[in-house]
Formats: sequence, C-alpha cells, structure tokens
Amino acid sequence: MKFAFFFPGQGSQSVGMMQGFGDLAIIKDTFVEASDILGVDFWRMATEPNEVLNQTSNTQPLMLAAGIATWRAWQAQGGALPTVLAGHSLGEYSALVAANIISYETALPLVRFRAEVMQRAVAEGVGAMAAVLGLDDDTVRAACAEAAQGEVLEAVNLNSPGQVVIAGHKAAVERGIEAAKSKGAKRALLLPVSVPSHCALMKPAADELAQYLKDLNFNAGQVPVLHNADVTSHHDAEEIKNALVRQLYSPVRWVETVQAVHASGVTASAECGPGKVLAGLVKRTVAELPCIALVNQDALAEAQAQFNQ
Repeated sequence: MKFAFFFPGQGSQSVGMMQGFGDLAIIKDTFVEASDILGVDFWRMATEPNEVLNQTSNTQPLMLAAGIATWRAWQAQGGALPTVLAGHSLGEYSALVAANIISYETALPLVRFRAEVMQRAVAEGVGAMAAVLGLDDDTVRAACAEAAQGEVLEAVNLNSPGQVVIAGHKAAVERGIEAAKSKGAKRALLLPVSVPSHCALMKPAADELAQYLKDLNFNAGQVPVLHNADVTSHHDAEEIKNALVRQLYSPVRWVETVQAVHASGVTASAECGPGKVLAGLVKRTVAELPCIALVNQDALAEAQAQFNQ
C-alpha cells in the first residue's frame, strides 16, 4: 500500500500530549535525548503544567521531539516506511529527520535557532497573523492587496479549502480581517502568536538561517519529502537547504501538498505527532484520502493493520 506521513507544526503542542503512549520507553527516551542536547527538560514540559510550553524557542524543538518520538514508536513496532513524507511549517523538519536527511542531533539545535531568529526578526507587537474562514485563496489574496496600504500583508498558510492564514504588519492584518469580512468571510480573527511566520517580514530570519545551514551535513535520505515552499521533493542537499530558507518567508502550500500526495497514488495517510490538526485539514482537502492521527498506541496499531500490507 502507498501511504504518506504528515508531521504537524507549531500550535499542536499541549501538556499531556504524549500520554496516549503510556510507558512506551522510546517515547520518553526521545524527549530525554532532546533534553540532553539542548539542556532543557522537554519531558517535564510535555507532561506537567508550565508557562514555557508555548514559548517559540521551546515549542519548536519540543514539537520536533514529539514528532520523532511518534515516528520511532511506529518504527519500533514494525511500521513500514511511507511512500512520501511532508510536514506543515516546522513539521517539515520532523519529516526530514524521519527521512534520514537530517539527523535528530542536528535538527534539534537547528529548529531552536530557527525559532530564535524568527522571534528576533520582528519586534513584539509589530507583526500578527489571522485566520480567515470561508473564502477561496484568490479572494483572500485580493483582500490582502486591498488592505496592505504599503505594509506587508500576505496569505501565508493555505491550509484547506476555505481556511487561509494571513500574516504581516499588525495594523495591516487588522485591516485584512475587515477586508475579508467585507468579502464574505465566515470568520476572520487574530491568532495568539508573536511571530508573523511565512511572510516577507521573515526575510532577515531567512538570511540568518541560510548562514547556519551552510555548515550542516545533509544526507541523501530514504523517503522523499515534499517541501512547503514548492511542493517538490529535492535530492540535492543545497536544494533542500534552499527550500528551508524560502519556507520562512513563503506560503505553506498545504492544500497543494495533500493534493499532490493523493495524485501520486497514495491511498492512506497518518498524522505523525500530537493532535489532529492535519488529519482534519487532509479530510477537508481530499475526502478520499483517509488520515489517522497517531495520538496513542491504539492509533499506531490501527495504522499498522492498514498500512503494513
């Protein structure tokens, strides 16, 4: 069977997000490994109420650990290799680790650096993001063009038909919300984030990321990964690095990614990491492509029964 794995990004984290795996040793071990590398107690962060879970510099490595812990649990229990991998925004890094293109040890400090340069690129309160529901992509882009008024305002997360996230300067985003409503949006609301991801305001962060990536070793990999920036799988290390740099200031083309996976002959998929956000987006994008959210051991067993054929 041809199946895909999708890795979630920032926003799917929550305290207790790995409790569905009980005392499966490989889950905690993967978090402890991250803690040893970065000097932060990620297991405690994932399991006990705390105030640092949603800080970007913690959330990005935490979500990488969660995705790779789930992936390792899948492998340890005899799960087959997917036909293709993809990740939503930060989740692309989990996909690259799963494909053996980047090592886990390399990816952890990389995503923390990514988080830090994203946070530095735009001062607190300058940027914003908003979700727009009920409009097609072109109408959202038109609303952004009308509301920008010389500031940055872009459609940045093309998540599913009728669900688009916009980002840019805060005042422009607020004008974009009103423009979207005037064009018939069912809802348009600010998101509780401090970084306006995937828009032109992230270009300074992208420049810093490009310098960091220069010295990293990337491998050929064993499973193709579709990149957010161009919905293409790259095999050359420099092309992969370039795709990661462009991802910071380019839209996450998730609808096209799911459609491309389905068009390639893939007939099933799984969300590899906490939460069920991507499973919902997949269902709304291609209803004929079932997606199992691997949130506990029962879901792992269900997916293995389906996929290991």
